[in-house]
Amino acid sequence: MIKAKTISLVAGGFIAGALISLNLPAFAEKDVQPGLPIEELRTFAEVYSAIKQGYVEPVEDKKMIANAISGLLSNLDPHSTYLDADAFKDLQVGTQGEFGGLGIEVGMEDGLVKVVSPIEDTPAYRAGIKAGDLIFKLDETPVKGLTLNEAVKKMRGKPKTAIKLGVLRKGEAKPLEITLVREVIKVQSVKSKITEAGYGWIRVTQFQENTIADLARHLGKLYKDGDLKGLVLDLRNDPGGLLNGAIGVSAAFLPADVKVVSTDGRTPDAHQEFLARSRDYLRGSKEDPLVTLPVGVKKVPMVVLVNGGSASASEIVAGALQDHKRAIIVGTQTFGKGSVQSVLPLPGNAAIKLTTARYYTPEGRSIQAKGITPDIVVEESPNGSSPIARVREADLDRHLENDRDREAAKSDAKPASKGNGKNGKEGRDEEEPLPARLEYASKDDYQYQQALNLLKGLQIMQNKSR
Repeated sequence: MIKAKTISLVAGGFIAGALISLNLPAFAEKDVQPGLPIEELRTFAEVYSAIKQGYVEPVEDKKMIANAISGLLSNLDPHSTYLDADAFKDLQVGTQGEFGGLGIEVGMEDGLVKVVSPIEDTPAYRAGIKAGDLIFKLDETPVKGLTLNEAVKKMRGKPKTAIKLGVLRKGEAKPLEITLVREVIKVQSVKSKITEAGYGWIRVTQFQENTIADLARHLGKLYKDGDLKGLVLDLRNDPGGLLNGAIGVSAAFLPADVKVVSTDGRTPDAHQEFLARSRDYLRGSKEDPLVTLPVGVKKVPMVVLVNGGSASASEIVAGALQDHKRAIIVGTQTFGKGSVQSVLPLPGNAAIKLTTARYYTPEGRSIQAKGITPDIVVEESPNGSSPIARVREADLDRHLENDRDREAAKSDAKPASKGNGKNGKEGRDEEEPLPARLEYASKDDYQYQQALNLLKGLQIMQNKSR
């Protein structure tokens, strides 16, 4: 099992894969509870004093406190972290779909920066950076010895400036040297097209502030020539994002007021249910973009595509549509991030991102460290091969356990095709290699083609039943 120390930072400052609440959590306003560990705090004060007085070089109080806070959080779970002023600003900007950098979501493994996923249409994606790549050098600076935050800061920079990455890649005999030019990253949250007459494809790449409005606009375009026979909602490699975005996307396809997701944690405000209704997905906006949806959207036969890169908010959507039997889930087991992070602002424009709850599907299933099991398992190629080795939530150091399924780390999904798909090599037909950069919803997209075939079969069955 791969052990990766991941905090879901994107090089360039975007923090993905989290269910983010930018409101001050209720527990932050409560009085400090009695029973503080006085002896332990005295020990902390003695260590602080020893560093202050005797460390070989002077250390600023501000830096020492920040390091202490960072240490407290980094030892909880992979998604709780300290955000300095720059990281907090990047988080807020990133949820709007625009940020500066290279366009990669990264974690830490064995002291090196590990690429979790390159973001589509970014410098990293275009340069061929792959999930699983290990970055060992940034320009002339070795990564060993840097924290993940320090490495990410070095990868940030002004647009149009270059950075040279030293990369270790499985299957390559020698290290790779890849030069990237930083740019302002603008992530297109929703994409869509008619792939053939009567069948639409709509993809959510990340859940951002504008996702619900973008989804409504794209669905309107898909329906401009009349009702669809079938629709594929593509959530593959969607790392998640804003909770309200997931609720809104689910509400677009579900009946009004049905449960979409619930959360549960230790504080009173962590016990919540979110329904398919505007007040649960609108954030400050007075206009509901979903009121303009074509009527057919609620009943069109649907397939949802997922894979090991589908995490957090995308798992909420898949789980809600699956539990309400609104869509057939096709693909491979999802990532398994079923925890909620709240962002607590601190003095000095810093913040902490703290895991405060787990979320559950409408039927009460916990996805944490397990993921969504597809109704129909379809691998990325006919013979079960995959171009990348997936890291899932259950592989991360200190991941939260699934509180409702102690066997959660064991996937329920059984491959429906041949080959074991190990690193995209064993069991692979050498005459039919997988494309290095798959064009979604194309003739080479095996999973999409299987989803399309399934929709056509559903349409035939629907016609016969009339």
